[in-house]
Amino acid sequence: MPTKKLKIHFIGIGGIGVSALVRYYLEKGVKVTGSDLVSSEITNALRKKGAKLFVGKHKIKNLPKDADLVIYSPAVPTDNPELKRAKKLGIKCQSYPEALGELTKKYFTIAVSGTHGKSTTTAMIGLLLVKAELDPTVIVGTKLKEFGDSNCRMGKSKYLLIEADEHMASFLNYWPKIIVLTTIEVDHLDYYKNLRNILKTFKEYIGHLPQNGILVANRDDLNILKILRPTPLKHKNVNNTFSTAVENVLYYSLRQKEVKKIKKILKVPGEHNIYNALAALTVARALKIPDKISFKALSEYRGSWRRFETKQLTINNKQLTIINDYAHHPTEIKVTLNAAREKYPKKKIWCIFQPHQYQRTYYLFKDFVKVFKKAPVDKLIITDIYDVAGREEKRIKEKVNSEKLIKKINKPWAAYLPMEKIESYLKRNLRGGEMVMIMGAGDIYNLAVHLTEKEVREKIN
Repeated sequence: MPTKKLKIHFIGIGGIGVSALVRYYLEKGVKVTGSDLVSSEITNALRKKGAKLFVGKHKIKNLPKDADLVIYSPAVPTDNPELKRAKKLGIKCQSYPEALGELTKKYFTIAVSGTHGKSTTTAMIGLLLVKAELDPTVIVGTKLKEFGDSNCRMGKSKYLLIEADEHMASFLNYWPKIIVLTTIEVDHLDYYKNLRNILKTFKEYIGHLPQNGILVANRDDLNILKILRPTPLKHKNVNNTFSTAVENVLYYSLRQKEVKKIKKILKVPGEHNIYNALAALTVARALKIPDKISFKALSEYRGSWRRFETKQLTINNKQLTIINDYAHHPTEIKVTLNAAREKYPKKKIWCIFQPHQYQRTYYLFKDFVKVFKKAPVDKLIITDIYDVAGREEKRIKEKVNSEKLIKKINKPWAAYLPMEKIESYLKRNLRGGEMVMIMGAGDIYNLAVHLTEKEVREKIN
């Protein structure tokens, strides 16, 4: 008698994390249905893979009554009709972090965590493990060229490599054997409220390591040192309030002798990517992968989706360099623009930025102003804040907007423009030869996609 095919329904199926889990289960032969408010290139790709999708307003009828499991995005509110119906029918319901957490117990899990650099570091480690023939399963919050433009790679070995997000303490659901800690900085203050709570949560997460587990940590990050060093340090800003006992800590730092070689072989620019590569190298060494394989893999890494993704375009007979980047935190913006200036020292740099979430813009307002005031750009355009469904407070939405940000930046080269006016503004004002950075974690990437598609159509016609 044939075994019954498992059926899973995903709510918020188009999210970059959730969709990776969808791909995992599709590869496992699971029958997948799912819903999302809008269609995207992600939902279109999942449909082609065999998922049955419902796009638009969430409705009770989207949920198959015979579903065995419902997995929902953390952004889905508790009063979502599909989620409420599933609970009423007694169907098992798990958030995306809970569902991923179950998988981490079944594999030798390597989890990449930190405020910045998670996706790129995960991608680099994934490529290293593949080149070393360890055949990992990889679940990452971006699409990788090396994995066929997918955010999931299905492997057959014991290794699972994941990007472990700290938002809403999601990573407390995970039970890895190796934790990579890239950076710890103030972010997601709508949830954490302050740095102290962030550090406490990271400390608790590190405690998920088993006794023989390994922590790979950035020695140059002061907040990481705050929770790892049990003895006083030279750094006057470091206190030891959150010190935790981890037996196997492998540090990496820009002071390592390998930095020179990594800088020479990396195709992706910027100091932050040297850090990411050092983290990957440290993990490889922990797994006894020969350096020869590691350096070759790092030299072949071509970058991830929306991480300094570069294209040469011709628009209105003007040659332009378009860079599409996910940076949305002030520190990420700073290092990404500095990397752009380093790579293109003689080009005029235009930055088109879409702030991501009212809460982040409000809590980090002064940091955004400070970074953009000093940014190495010739033109800055800030468009409206990307409204994250289910994660915004009305009182904060009334206090902050992009016009206020521009007013505070107060530079003649900085301006506010609504999204629908940006393309025509670019056509009128670009002279050719510029580098245009399209930046943010919301739907701003559609501008880059549209410009690319437009160029293709013009060439055909």
